[in-house]
Amino acid sequence: QVQLKESGGGVVQAGGSLRLSCEVSGQTSDIAAMGWFRQPPGKDHEFVAALSWRRGSELYTADSVKGRFAISRDDAKDTLYLQMDNVRPEDTAVYYCTADTAGIFLPRLRGGNFWGQGTQVTVSV
Repeated sequence: QVQLKESGGGVVQAGGSLRLSCEVSGQTSDIAAMGWFRQPPGKDHEFVAALSWRRGSELYTADSVKGRFAISRDDAKDTLYLQMDNVRPEDTAVYYCTADTAGIFLPRLRGGNFWGQGTQVTVSV
């Protein structure tokens, strides 16, 4: 079992920066990939970024955030990050952390088998 807890969300001015964190606990050695998804108001879940947990390297980033957001891992603290720079009002969403121990995330980028509860990000104008 894997437990995930997001934090770092809040209100940020357009053009500003924010860093989201996902604390990972449990059977972390079984995790192959992790990532971030988001759900804007009234819209479906959408992919943001994916990372190889074992290598700590970025694998994929959505076109909508490419060049502005960066996914990374702090292995010593078992924490996943999403650095958000030059945020836009359309980035407003609930952001979710996901972990995959079953090999289901990367083939279709639909998430892993573990999810956090989400953290709200609101970009003001």
